[in-house]
Amino acid sequence: MSADAKPSPDVNPEANARDVLDPAKALVPATVRVNEQRVARGFWPKIRKVAAKVPFAADALSLWWCAKDPATPTAAKGMMFAALAYFVLPTDAIPDVLPAIGFTDDAAVIAALIAIVGKNLKPRHKDEARTFLDKLGADD
Repeated sequence: MSADAKPSPDVNPEANARDVLDPAKALVPATVRVNEQRVARGFWPKIRKVAAKVPFAADALSLWWCAKDPATPTAAKGMMFAALAYFVLPTDAIPDVLPAIGFTDDAAVIAALIAIVGKNLKPRHKDEARTFLDKLGADD
């Protein structure tokens, strides 16, 4: 996201993209708490809604379980919550409501994060993600 980008005033007029998504602030404890709260509120509703539509759903779910794992280092958790908060936010670089391209920026953020902190993703996190997606598919 460019430094000059602003969230849509129609979606969240109080949000300032520079404050919400500033990578320099991603590991500041207060920002980590805000991101964790944002993810706690919005992750499950969004993943249930879009899991069948996005090919990176398993990666997002793996990051969720890894971020909630007490064995995951704090810095990695902070980055994971920042990426998941970006996924949850309706105001990002490419709005999720745009057909076909709306989730490309989210996919890029998650892929980049996995490249950086992927060593923290354990097989159990990936197994939990796959189990959830299998169960979600069976419920449809």
